[in-house]
Amino acid sequence: MDEKKLREHLALERTKLANERTLLAYIRASLYLLVGGTALLQLKDNENLHIIGYIALFICVLFIIIGIWRYIILEKKLKDLLLPDENDIENK
Repeated sequence: MDEKKLREHLALERTKLANERTLLAYIRASLYLLVGGTALLQLKDNENLHIIGYIALFICVLFIIIGIWRYIILEKKLKDLLLPDENDIENK
């Protein structure tokens, strides 16, 4: 494997790992919002905080959806980069 291909391969691997770290960050933030939202819903004294708790739970679900969606989109783009084109195969 020549040096250029090695650099390209390592760059793609770093990008895949960064993509996974980003997904984990979305999951972590979503879990924090889930815990915070449920804690606010457990408070009986202040009903106004229930609204904030429900908003936190809604945003929690949004974070999970957005995180998984972004992960899948970038993963597909990376697979397209890794798989050779049919034209390249035919030319060889």
